[in-house]
Amino acid sequence: MASGINNLLDWLLSSWLLSGLGWSIPSDSAVGYVVAALIHIVLILNLVAVGALVFIWLERKISGRIQDRLGPTRVGGKFGWLQTLADGLKLITKEDLMPDGADGFLFKIAPYVSFAASIAAFIAIPFAGGPYPWIAQHLNTGVFFVVAVLGLEVFGVILAGYSSASKWSLFGAMREAAQVVSYEVPLGMCAVVPVLIAGSMDMVVIGNQQAGLFTNWFIFHDPATFITFWVYFTCATASVNRAPFDLAEAESELVAGFHTEYSGLRWSFFFMAEYGSMLSVSILASVLFLGAWNGPIPIASILGLTYENGELTGYLGNLIGLTNVLLKGVVGVCVMIWIRWTLPRLRIDQVMATCLKYCTPIAAVMFLGAVLWQYNLPGRTFFGLLPAPAAMFAVDEGWDAPRAASVEPARPAVVDVREGREAELWEASPTPKQLEGPNWLEVERGIGVGDASHSKSASHTHNQHFASQGRRD
Repeated sequence: MASGINNLLDWLLSSWLLSGLGWSIPSDSAVGYVVAALIHIVLILNLVAVGALVFIWLERKISGRIQDRLGPTRVGGKFGWLQTLADGLKLITKEDLMPDGADGFLFKIAPYVSFAASIAAFIAIPFAGGPYPWIAQHLNTGVFFVVAVLGLEVFGVILAGYSSASKWSLFGAMREAAQVVSYEVPLGMCAVVPVLIAGSMDMVVIGNQQAGLFTNWFIFHDPATFITFWVYFTCATASVNRAPFDLAEAESELVAGFHTEYSGLRWSFFFMAEYGSMLSVSILASVLFLGAWNGPIPIASILGLTYENGELTGYLGNLIGLTNVLLKGVVGVCVMIWIRWTLPRLRIDQVMATCLKYCTPIAAVMFLGAVLWQYNLPGRTFFGLLPAPAAMFAVDEGWDAPRAASVEPARPAVVDVREGREAELWEASPTPKQLEGPNWLEVERGIGVGDASHSKSASHTHNQHFASQGRRD
C-alpha cells in the first residue's frame, strides 16, 4: 500500500503540480511513505476509538438483556445509540483531578502508556491476506510482536497504581500485574501451537494456510488445537482484565482498583485501552485459529474475486476478508461481554489457581499433542481422517490416497467392496473423463489403499461390465 501511494503522489506532484512550475522531485521520494504511514495511523486510531464507542453501547444493551432490563433508550432514540457519545462528552467536561501526594508526571502519562500499548498491537495484525495483504507493517515475527506488545499494557497499570499515592490503587495495580504476567505464560504457549502448524510466525502466512472451507481452520486441525483455542480464549479474557478475572478493578472491593484516583478524560483512556485490547486479542484468535480473513465458505474465490483476475477484483476480495476479520473480532468481544454478565467474579487466589493449576498445564500438554500430531501425521488434519461415506473418489491401481482424493468425485459406476462382499455394480454410466484412464475403479471413501489388492477382482468385474456394454476397452 505504501509503495502504491508513494508512486501515485510522486506522479501527481511531478506531472500535475510541479511540472507547471518547472520543478521536479526525486522518483524515490519518501512523501508517499509518510502519507501512507499517516493513513495507517488514522485508520488504526479510528478502529480503536470507534470500536470502543460501539462496544460500550453494546455492553450496555447486552447486559440489559441478560439482566431483564432495557438499557439505554433515551439518547439517540429507541436503541439509545447516542448514549456512548453523550458519556464521552460528559467525561471530557469533567474536572481532571489528581491527589496531592501523587507523582504528577507518572500519574499523567500512565493512561497514555496503556492506550499506546493497546493500539500498537494492531500494527502487525493483518486484515486481509493473499498476495497483497492489508496490514500496517508486515512482520516476519508478527505473532511474537503482537503477544509481546499486548503485555506492555501492564506498565501503564503499574504506573497508575504507584503514582496515585493511594494504597487501594497500589493493591489493584499489584493484583493486575500478577494476573497479567501469570496469564502471559499459557497465552504464549497457546499462540505457539498455530505457529508450529504453519511453520512461520508471519501472521499473513498463518492466515493464508487456512484458506478454503472452514475445515481448514487451525481450530479443527487436530484435537489438541481445538482445546488450545479455548485455553487461549480463557487466558486472553484474563489478560484484558475481563470478568470473571476482573477482581483487580472490582468496584465493590477495591473501588475501581488501579484507576481509583482517575477521572474525566484520563480515566476514559484506560477504558478505551481495555476495549481495544479485547478487540485485538479477538482478532488475534481469528487469525491464529478461526481462519483469519477466510470465511466458512470461500465466497471470494467462488466469485473469482482474486488478484489473478485483476486488481479491482482482488481489492473486492480483500474487502470481504476485512469484513470476515472484523465480524470474528466483534463476535469475540460479544462473547467476553456475555461472560462478564453471566459468570460470578473469582477471588484472586482462584484467579491464580486457574492459571497455574489448569491453563498452564493444559496448554503444555496440548502443545505436546500438536507436536506428536505433526510428527506422526504430517500435513493431515482431523477432518482429513474422518470417513466420508457420501463422497466418492477414483482409485487407480497403485495410486496413493492423496493422489486419488485429488481426482474429481464421480457419481456413477460405483463398485461396492465393503465388508468383503463380492464386487457388485450399483450403476454403470461413466463420464467421459473416467473412461480416459485404464483400469478405473471407483470405491467409496473409507476403503484404504491397502484394499486396492482386494479391489482387483472388483476392477476386473468392473472392466468386464464396461466391456459387456461396449463402453470400455
